Amino acid sequence: MGARTAIVLAAVLLAGCAGEEMRELEAWVKDQDNMPRPRIEPLPEVKPFEAFAYMADKDGLLDPFRPRKIEAPKQTAGSNIQPDLNRPREPLEAYPLENLRMVGTLAQKREVFALIKTPDNNLFRVKKGNYLGQNFGVITEIDEGSVKLREIVQDGVGDWTERASTLQLQEEQEVARK
Repeated sequence: MGARTAIVLAAVLLAGCAGEEMRELEAWVKDQDNMPRPRIEPLPEVKPFEAFAYMADKDGLLDPFRPRKIEAPKQTAGSNIQPDLNRPREPLEAYPLENLRMVGTLAQKREVFALIKTPDNNLFRVKKGNYLGQNFGVITEIDEGSVKLREIVQDGVGDWTERASTLQLQEEQEVARK
């Protein structure tokens, strides 16, 4: 009785759904068919495709599918610059130059020292000839407000070039704000 009764009950319920609502739907569809339709503009005419034959060799254009040979720049007289890779490293060469802070100077027997603070709050005393930063930066001059260095960096083609950098004196309040 269970399955047969369920089938009969479902058929009766579905028959009840086909009443008044379906007639309303059919009337609405008929009304929509009778309404005037807006005029749709025709599609624009499609222009035929014009092929372009890319002739790299004839027109002096570059072939995008062939690797180009980049010529190395001519060696100049000053291009024999190289860092001394065999010298022992100094502690301040472990830090990028932008992370080091100059916090003061000392003078002792005609020699001027700079006080350099590391990101982990260690304080180092350096003099002319010491190395700073990760770009082989050697200190060339120390005055009351700055430390001047000469860094040796590689350019885009692998040659070593010199670059001047300066580490400015920063008051302790300026360092605390950063």
